[in-house]
Amino acid sequence: MSDSKLTLYSLNICPFVQRAAIALLEKGVPFERVFIDTANKPEGFQKISPLGNVPVLAVRQPDGSDAAIFESLVICEYIEETQPGRKQHPADPLARARHRGWMEFASSIISAIVGIERAADEEALRTNADRIAARFARLEQELGVGPYFDGAAFSLVDAVHAPIFRYFDVFDSFRDLGVFADLSKVSAWRKALAERPSVQQAVTADYHDEMVKYLEKRGSCLLRAGR
Repeated sequence: MSDSKLTLYSLNICPFVQRAAIALLEKGVPFERVFIDTANKPEGFQKISPLGNVPVLAVRQPDGSDAAIFESLVICEYIEETQPGRKQHPADPLARARHRGWMEFASSIISAIVGIERAADEEALRTNADRIAARFARLEQELGVGPYFDGAAFSLVDAVHAPIFRYFDVFDSFRDLGVFADLSKVSAWRKALAERPSVQQAVTADYHDEMVKYLEKRGSCLLRAGR
């Protein structure tokens, strides 16, 4: 354990971990990252992660013990409430509630992405791609002038959607699923997030290769179709 008071238990390809990492990086606070092999979890991990999942944020207490926080959106909110640096939520309660709703919306896109990862045939692949396209079409209606979700200021809504766009950097290397066709605002948002240092630093350099291996393990039709 380093001298940092915050430790983020992580998996490189996990979008939920990336949310928390981006939130921490945006705040500029020091933290340690510990990567977990979810197929061979270390002894005692279930104690700090009741569901056995990452991310988990361990917060060092004055007595030297660690308090564990699990679930990505809870972690992001904790970081926002406790860490110094620029606020990533609007000050207005109504605007803040709206942002929280769109953060939850991101999880519905991830569930369809899981469907792509596990798609055994073209029909399943197309069904889930269409689901994702419909979600992004709805976001297209919500976006303004950009470059981020709510204009010039980066927010937690951006932090939770950025890992979703990163999936398509991998998917596009095999096939363009047409998810962003005719969605100029979403496409511009995707580009702006990809250029954000916190988003770039939320994963290691071997992210692409790890994702391809994961798709191979899942037997995704997407990967087979691209070869």
